[in-house]
Amino acid sequence: MRTRWLALAALCFAELLVMVDNTIVNVALPTMARDLDAGISGLQWIVDAYTLVFAGLLLTGGYLGDRFGHRRMLLTGIAGFTVVSVLAASSQTLGQLIVARGGLGLFAALVFPATLAIIMSIFTEPKHRAAAVGVWAATSGIAVAIGPVLGGWLLEHYSWSSVFWVNVPMAAVAVLAVVLVVPGTRPESVSRFDAIGLVLSIIGLGLLTYSVIEGPHFGWADPRTLGGLIVAGIALGLFAWRELAIEHPILNIRLFANRHFAAAAGMISVAFFALFGFIFLITQFFQAVKGYGPFEAGLRTLPFAVVMAVFSPVAMALSHRFGPRMVSVVGAVLMSGGFALVEVSSRMSGYWELIIWSMSLMAMGLAFISGPCTQVIMDALTPAQAGAGSAVNDTTREIGGTLGVAVLGSVLTSVYTSGVGERLADLGVPRAVSGIAEDSVMAGAEVAQGAPASVSDQIRIAVQEVFVAGLHSAVWVAVAVTLAAALAAAYFLRGAPSEQGAATPVDGVSRLEVEDEVVTLRP
Repeated sequence: MRTRWLALAALCFAELLVMVDNTIVNVALPTMARDLDAGISGLQWIVDAYTLVFAGLLLTGGYLGDRFGHRRMLLTGIAGFTVVSVLAASSQTLGQLIVARGGLGLFAALVFPATLAIIMSIFTEPKHRAAAVGVWAATSGIAVAIGPVLGGWLLEHYSWSSVFWVNVPMAAVAVLAVVLVVPGTRPESVSRFDAIGLVLSIIGLGLLTYSVIEGPHFGWADPRTLGGLIVAGIALGLFAWRELAIEHPILNIRLFANRHFAAAAGMISVAFFALFGFIFLITQFFQAVKGYGPFEAGLRTLPFAVVMAVFSPVAMALSHRFGPRMVSVVGAVLMSGGFALVEVSSRMSGYWELIIWSMSLMAMGLAFISGPCTQVIMDALTPAQAGAGSAVNDTTREIGGTLGVAVLGSVLTSVYTSGVGERLADLGVPRAVSGIAEDSVMAGAEVAQGAPASVSDQIRIAVQEVFVAGLHSAVWVAVAVTLAAALAAAYFLRGAPSEQGAATPVDGVSRLEVEDEVVTLRP
């Protein structure tokens, strides 16, 4: 028993290694914007290059784990992650860094699904498995939340490259822990790899993300934007058709015939859409509007991790008692309420008066969604599908996070780019100068610093007010998405079991629901 819990600790540390990288760069974005001459879209790509490749290859990572053994893929992923971290730290241009971030996402896609698949194989009793999955799910959310804190501390003492150098010692510890306490897993007998499906999914997700991020710059009616969205839709449609048509798909879309599985996956995607998008926005707000340094900005996101850690076990206990439907609906409403509080903020809003309460509500909501919905997903799978199933679960997180940064960041960019030019023109700022300010809020702050004293404060206030207006617009999108998720969960999670292990999966679809008929089961 003790060995299993030590293995869980080692697996969660490996999970933390790759999940921290989702957000550790966020507090470094203003510094990167200055050193690498990056605008808002460039900063979005620094974040999304990682999450996009991560999400796109998670299904492949799950397949390779089933084929060659999850422990082997876990160690391979950590080793590759270490090497590419060195390349990222050594980047001299924006393009080099974006490519390196994509490489990190590739190896993270080997690590993440392996952690959950191994947990599912070593914890077989429903009670212990539920507890282990709850710890794993909490680690994921906590890692994303502490990324800005760790990144901020590093930036206070070192250059932005330190957010990648730190991966090297962390990876060494992870490898040692896995080798010492994590048992090997027997490879499954798997079918032929669906390479065509993989390519279609990458094209679809890649073009969708690209079009959303670049839409504010090209224009939403521009043929490049519309064409990208249309081709993305076609590619994703072909992907879905192929996965339904072939015998051994890379993504078993038939799993989504179980409305509990589909609803839980959708809820996790929405939760991480909100989380990643919020952290991308709030770290820039802290530094560009409130004037906090990198470490202070990161430290002020710490309550998110603390609240998440406290309420994750509470969420699992409530899920056992009342069922995942009620708990996840409350979670989505809490996240929506947290975003609504941001809507009433201004550039003068105090951290302790408003922002900390907003973050606390979001963190509590994430805890109420992540663990219970992860358990619903995994209960719908057979042991042989653990790798692919955990990859589906992980993919929903990363796709949600990728789209959160892309969509909320693009809403902010659209409002900021159009608004700041008009405000600065009213102040008599030359078009050549206001064009620089349109690149990012940090560029706008630098324009204000370089302006004559008579207009410097006016420019700074204008830039900050337009940024906050863009933040409010992005927040309304998040409020709408999370409220819609609450309504969807209230309907589609009806009948989901309150006791873990009550479902007996057959061919990837739980007996809880067969052709929309809910059947009550007893262990």
